Amino acid sequence: MRRFLAAAVAVLVLVVGYGALDVYDLVPGFLTRAPRSNSGTAPAGSSPTPTATDPAVVVPTMDSGAQPLAPASAGAPIPSAKGVAAALAAVLRQPSLGPSPGVLVRDAFTGQVLLQRGVDREHVPASTLKLLTALAVDTTLDPAATMPTTVVQGATAGQIVLVAGGDTMLAPGKGRAGAVEGRAGLADLAGQVASALQASGTTTITLRLDLSHARGPRYAPTWLPADVAAGYTGGVSMLGLAGERAVPGHPAPRDPEASTAAAFVAALAKQGITARLTPERTWSAPVAAGALELGRVESAPIGDVLALALDESDNALTEGLARQAAVKAGGAATFASAVALVEKVAAAHGVDLAGSTIKDTSGLSPGQLVSPRVLSDVLQLGADGSVPAMQETVAGLPVAGLTGTLHDRFTTTLTRPAAGIARAKTGTLTGASAMAGTVIDADGRVLSYVVQADRIPAGVGTLAARATLDRFVAALATCGCR
Repeated sequence: MRRFLAAAVAVLVLVVGYGALDVYDLVPGFLTRAPRSNSGTAPAGSSPTPTATDPAVVVPTMDSGAQPLAPASAGAPIPSAKGVAAALAAVLRQPSLGPSPGVLVRDAFTGQVLLQRGVDREHVPASTLKLLTALAVDTTLDPAATMPTTVVQGATAGQIVLVAGGDTMLAPGKGRAGAVEGRAGLADLAGQVASALQASGTTTITLRLDLSHARGPRYAPTWLPADVAAGYTGGVSMLGLAGERAVPGHPAPRDPEASTAAAFVAALAKQGITARLTPERTWSAPVAAGALELGRVESAPIGDVLALALDESDNALTEGLARQAAVKAGGAATFASAVALVEKVAAAHGVDLAGSTIKDTSGLSPGQLVSPRVLSDVLQLGADGSVPAMQETVAGLPVAGLTGTLHDRFTTTLTRPAAGIARAKTGTLTGASAMAGTVIDADGRVLSYVVQADRIPAGVGTLAARATLDRFVAALATCGCR
């Protein structure tokens, strides 16, 4: 089955919002190529008769030569193991994958193994480890729940307390309905608080913070300081501002709580309230039970925040959600407790972690090892619908050539066939590259795949390995493989 150019796929996907490709809603929507008629006229009866005031509208017609993609379906034929092996043989021989990449391809609906290479040997997972964390977060926290940021009355009439609730993406100004980052706004919170205070004649107050929610170490002991300094992760916190998350080349603030407090003081000033921030040493004390609430704003749903963390491979955001899940499960607010929860939840769902080495929940720490079988088993829990919340997570993974960490990939002649129809969680560290996700083959069958390359030869480079991984997925996309 021929695929369209990536640009055409992108336009169609963005216009129709991907649609529902199959009963499991795992992948982008049904795509067809429907260019305008070259004649410049519409078929008879398909457009209104132009008048003096109504311009003529040309209605596009279906190109008779267009070849629509087959919609994904559990009724589509399952590829043969021999066919899949033949389709991927040339790609897997590429030196850029190293001498022994880990590979596992399955039928997404049934879990039937179609190809496996080195599946029980542990490889560097990099950020594909976030799939295990997603399972723990999805099944411990309520994906529909939100994270509140509140202001309550303090110990005295002239004191208020800003209470952190886990939202590290507060808009400094007004919140943006429908957004994930910046859904809750400090200007909205300040407006509520100002109304409550002014009703009692109060215009000057002191402000302190309650940072007791899931409070714990900011940086994992296994993270490289150079990665933090370079912006590959920020510290884990429960309060922060939109636009201040770490990105490569732009590290996050070392004290996001102070930055947020300053922004809230400024927001209060615009509402006619003069606030003085108390010394930092008094910030973290929790408020008294039953304190009068003066204002509240809510984050985007946790499921959407998790989707954003996976889409952009945000290490600190992922770790923050894992920590909150660990605390809810009765554990401590530590990196070790979050890892323990991830391992416990994976085991409870039948994922065998024997031989794995997990040091954090984001995949950033050096020395972590996870087999392709582990990643595939976790992926299948969403791909086959057995864990509904995980199904939503898999459905929201980055789309090849369009979104997240895949937005600038799958742009070459060899890889464009997968643009718009493959999803994946990516993972990249120095000397290692991995992908785990789903793709539709030429017959409309949904396949899940994991491919890990962590013995990339010196001089080849991670970018070359990433390009070969893209070719791997594209080969699956063009394969009927029967």
